[in-house]
Amino acid sequence: MTKSTANVVEVSHDDRGVARVSLNRPAVNNAYNAELVSALAETFAELAMNEDLRVVLISGNGPNFQAGADLKWLREIGKMAPDENIATSLRTASLVRDLDAFPIPTIALIHGACIGGGTGIACACDIVLASEDAFFSISEARWGAIASIIFPQLNAAIGVRNVRRFALTCERFDAHKAKDIGLVHEVVPCGALEAKAALIVDNILQNGPMAMKASKHWAKHAGESLNDELFKQLVKVHAETRQTQEALEGFTSFIEKRDASWYRNE
Repeated sequence: MTKSTANVVEVSHDDRGVARVSLNRPAVNNAYNAELVSALAETFAELAMNEDLRVVLISGNGPNFQAGADLKWLREIGKMAPDENIATSLRTASLVRDLDAFPIPTIALIHGACIGGGTGIACACDIVLASEDAFFSISEARWGAIASIIFPQLNAAIGVRNVRRFALTCERFDAHKAKDIGLVHEVVPCGALEAKAALIVDNILQNGPMAMKASKHWAKHAGESLNDELFKQLVKVHAETRQTQEALEGFTSFIEKRDASWYRNE
């Protein structure tokens, strides 16, 4: 099933619970504007309510993944009243924050340009694959702007030291450098993104759906300072999850040498 959201986002689902979200402004390298931000926010809000979904792929139509903000649009926003200007930044920041907190696994497939806000989308995803033609830049300061609304995701992915370098220089760096600093998990030959993504999706589909959601949630929170309260919560969820029906099915399927009931590969 495929649908279009305001023509700037394409969404498809398959029977395995795999969704594809494709940015669809190829004529402007999928640069985001108010329409694209709104469509993406609506799309991910709907997907988050779909209990049958197991994983979401995010890609860009055309020669580039996402080239940051539409600068013509930003120029017009800069002329708005202060409250309207702030509201626009809030909508964009909320989109990236909500993607970061999205309950099921997300995989970004990067080809071509991944600039500015595109790097924010990538850092908010759980898994990032890039083809060898991909290139990256935190470019906002080049145009007299600032990438502050994606700094939390950038800092978590590549560290403050790297953010301070690349947000200050606005230099471009290739997929291999992106992998070195933690922005990208794996670099693949041009044309091989889909095949690699299919292998990763299949691994995800073999895992317990609720265990995946819990793992994503607690992996993020466990990055905080390990005080006594967090330690107790981690122990508690570890023990409680082991007694769920999902875990019972998982243990039993292993013992019986069969696929778990939740696994669908076609």
